[in-house]
Amino acid sequence: MSARILNGEAFASQIHLTTATRVAALRDRGITLGLVFIRVGEDPASRAYVSRKETRAKEVGISSRTLVLPESTSLAALLKEIDALNADPKVHGILIQSPLPSGLPNDIVYARVSPAKDVDGFHPVNFGKLLIGDPTGFLPCTPAGILEILRLGQIPTAGKHAVVVGRGQIVGRPLAVLLGRKSPGADCTVTVAHSRTPDLPSITRQADILIGALGRPLFLTQEHIRPGATVIDVGVNRIPDPSSPRGYRLVGDIDFASVQSIAGAITPNPGGVGPMTIALLLSNTVRAAEDATR
Repeated sequence: MSARILNGEAFASQIHLTTATRVAALRDRGITLGLVFIRVGEDPASRAYVSRKETRAKEVGISSRTLVLPESTSLAALLKEIDALNADPKVHGILIQSPLPSGLPNDIVYARVSPAKDVDGFHPVNFGKLLIGDPTGFLPCTPAGILEILRLGQIPTAGKHAVVVGRGQIVGRPLAVLLGRKSPGADCTVTVAHSRTPDLPSITRQADILIGALGRPLFLTQEHIRPGATVIDVGVNRIPDPSSPRGYRLVGDIDFASVQSIAGAITPNPGGVGPMTIALLLSNTVRAAEDATR
């Protein structure tokens, strides 16, 4: 048996079509969407990620630009740039590309972005709205993208046991909340585990839906998977690879080669969660513009 592939690229294309239609409707009203990425430093992975987001934004008709600041940028200088974008009515969405250089605290920087322009869904106000089920907040893009993968992949969720391996604020914790909500596409019984959970395989093998989001390369292997389970791989990890011109390759948290033969459905990596994260980012940007211009 080989698992059914949950093709994030194909699912993202469906969402992009809807997003492009909404962008066109705004354009007909004379509204040009503005999305600004802030990148501090020259981290190669960050440069590649932002470039990919800019390309997708252009494809759906969203005008985007990247504000590139030097690695040595102070917290005060970065916050001043964010304040200027918050005050600019032509900017509907602001995204701070992670990772930030050491010395720039994520919590302070993310909290400075206006909640109304926080299309990444990281602001404490939006996180609080997620926790209480307030639909006026922006959902974080990766967790929301995972729910869309389950929906578009026709994976049953109601009453299923979802195990999220990873407790981070960007993916693990918000995803656990979303999966446990009383709503279509959720209604799961949710367990949050992590790398220090004793006898982790005994927990993960209970999962109907297993999500790897702990940031450890190839950490979850065949011993962690119940046959027939749906497996979602969030991880993006570099491992050495002398055969690659870059000297490394990117892998997920799931050992795809060993897991594919027993899982019922699985996301590839790359080509699974990543494209959906971008799709939800652009959808959030359109919603920000729609809300701002009502």
